[in-house]
Amino acid sequence: MSTLLDEISEAQGGLERWRDATAIEADGLYGGAMWEFKGVADFVGTDHIVADIHRQHIRLTHPSGRVIEFDKDADVVTVTAADGTAERLEHPRASFDGYTFETRWSVPQAAYFRAYATWLSLIGSYVFTYPGVEVMAAGSWVEDGKSWRGLRATFPETIDVHSASQLYYFDAEDRLARLDYEAQINGGAPTAHYQPEHVTAGGLVLATRHEVFARNGDGTPDRSWMPISLDLSGITVH
Repeated sequence: MSTLLDEISEAQGGLERWRDATAIEADGLYGGAMWEFKGVADFVGTDHIVADIHRQHIRLTHPSGRVIEFDKDADVVTVTAADGTAERLEHPRASFDGYTFETRWSVPQAAYFRAYATWLSLIGSYVFTYPGVEVMAAGSWVEDGKSWRGLRATFPETIDVHSASQLYYFDAEDRLARLDYEAQINGGAPTAHYQPEHVTAGGLVLATRHEVFARNGDGTPDRSWMPISLDLSGITVH
C-alpha cells in the first residue's frame, strides 16, 4: 500500500515539492447545466482562484468583482458582491441537511460548493496527507480498454469533501483519472468525476480539465448530459 501511495505521490510532483508549495493560483472556467438547475445560472463563467495547499481555504474572484471565500477552520463561506454587500453562511455543510437532487441552492450554498469542490480538485491526491485521512486499496476499474487502479479514502469531519468515503482511480501513469462519490450536498447523488487532462506547473502535476457526470448503477457515467465542467488555465504555484 505504501508503495502505491509513493508512486502516486511521485506522479503528482513528489511530497517534498507539495510540502514546499503554499498556494495554487489559476483561472477557472465553470460550465455545465447544474448551475442553472440549482437556480444560480450566473455562476457559469470564470473566476480567478487562489487556494491554500496546507489548509482548506480558498478565494475566488469573478470579473464582476464578486468574491467567494471559504475558510474551513472558521467553517464559514462569504460572498461579497461588487458593491461591497456580503452574505455570510456559517457551518455551510449543515445547511444542506434534508436536501435532494432537485433542491435549489441559495447563492452562499452554491458558493460553498464551488469553493470546497475547487479546492479538492486543485490539491488532488495530496489531500491523502491531511491528518485523519485513511486510505486503502480498492478494486480496479476498466473503461475504454484501460484499467485504472483504485484507492478508497475516508475523510474526517475536519475536511469538507463530497462524501465521507470517496473512490479514486489512477491511470497507468499514476495520475488521477476518475473520482467517484455520493454527493452529500446533492441528496447523495452517485457521481463520476473525470480528470482527462493534466499539466505540470511549478513542479506539481495538476488536472486542468474536470468533467462531472451522474453515475449509473453499474458504475458507468451517464454522458447524456454534463452537470458540471471546469477548465483551469494560467496556473501558478507559490
